[in-house]
Amino acid sequence: MSEANELSVTRHIAAKPDKVWQVMTDRQEEWWCPKPWQAKVDRQDRRAGGACNMTFHGPDGETMPQNGIYLAYDEGHRFVTTDAVTEDFEPSGPFMIGIWEITPEGDGTRYTARARHWSEETRKQHEEMGFVEGWGVCADQLVALCEEDAA
Repeated sequence: MSEANELSVTRHIAAKPDKVWQVMTDRQEEWWCPKPWQAKVDRQDRRAGGACNMTFHGPDGETMPQNGIYLAYDEGHRFVTTDAVTEDFEPSGPFMIGIWEITPEGDGTRYTARARHWSEETRKQHEEMGFVEGWGVCADQLVALCEEDAA
């Protein structure tokens, strides 16, 4: 897989890494989808090979299941998921590997979210779906929650 097939967003968050991690993992439903969409955590088993199942709900009754597995879960630092397979290792049509990580930076935290795609075609498809805007809005929602709590 080439970096040419990766999309990413990053933000500096004026909050300590432990606070950012807590919000990232315990309050996903509050920031994971651009509003007015909402994410509902259906099942999470936070370990490599564990379920990472959510459903996105749209304002007009749309539902979009987002089922996959964790490839890595490094407490306090990063988690990595894929939609290539489900927790039963059933193929589900690979689209991407998602990597969400935080690192200390100054008095705050650097948040970076990356989507690695299997091909240029799926990367372009994700761009056309509004990756930059959508994942950027999610990052901004995360920043707002973390900084509100840190204030």
